[in-house]
Amino acid sequence: MKNQLKKLKIFIAGHNGMVGTALKNYLISNNVKKIITASRNDLDLQVEKDVEKFIKKNKPDIIINCAGKVGGILANSTYPTEFLYENIYIQTNLIKSAYKNKVKHFINLGSSCIYPGNSKQPIKEKYLLSSDLEKTNEAYALAKIVGLKACQFYNEQYNTDYFTLMPCNLYGPNDNFDSKNSHFIPALIKKFINAKNKKNNLVEVWGSGKPKREIMHVDDLASAIFFILDKKVRKDRNLEKLLKKNCVINVGSGQELTIKKFAELISKLTSGKFKLKFNKRYPDGTKRKILDNTILKKFGWKPKISLKDGLENTIKWYVENSK
Repeated sequence: MKNQLKKLKIFIAGHNGMVGTALKNYLISNNVKKIITASRNDLDLQVEKDVEKFIKKNKPDIIINCAGKVGGILANSTYPTEFLYENIYIQTNLIKSAYKNKVKHFINLGSSCIYPGNSKQPIKEKYLLSSDLEKTNEAYALAKIVGLKACQFYNEQYNTDYFTLMPCNLYGPNDNFDSKNSHFIPALIKKFINAKNKKNNLVEVWGSGKPKREIMHVDDLASAIFFILDKKVRKDRNLEKLLKKNCVINVGSGQELTIKKFAELISKLTSGKFKLKFNKRYPDGTKRKILDNTILKKFGWKPKISLKDGLENTIKWYVENSK
């Protein structure tokens, strides 16, 4: 497994983000060292000519797109144009440059939130675009669908072999812990730690607390990317056959709870005695979104990090780095 990927040059777009950092560390730990990176100051992924020049110069064998503008419900509702345009430019620039420079392998990362807001549960890959999107993150969802469809159209028109992995809600070290613009797990962790430090026993949770969410530690996503990439490089016949039919694969954990239950668990793990106040002036978003992970399970991959261990790891990282 390791020798195959050791020979190839891998460009991780967005290597300083939560997913990019976890993936880079995972690849290095598995003796993959030909890794290409570029900071935002060195390469603006929204500028097509700069992306084209960078790919042409560095000649990667593999591009993994971990870059993008992400955030929680409030951020998506407040800055829809930024979420739409930035993500469209980043994805299409990378995909187009990959094709023009004959990059053989391109892995795009989507998100479970791009599935319909009232989708059947658990969500199968084929449910994409089967009904209306959730309004609270519509701009981001549309942008990510553009990237997914661009991979599909290039495959159909130019016989490329690009595909999209669709992870559930992610959390872990290097996440965005901004109280207003982050996803709900880092936002809750920050609120509970702050309340503990200030000896405040009341913690506000946005929404009713009733919606269910599936979450996965970012290191499990890194292992899934590595797993599927290895099979792709080795030209696994079953994978090639699958991707010819559908270039989307879900990556789920099966770890699903209500927002309220997540808040109670984080409260317990932060060793505090807190009272929860649910602020229903904030929207709940999608009522439930758990992914059908059947395809990846059949190939032999499954997540390894338990919910308790993952949250403890993330809380510890935040406490150490927030200082």
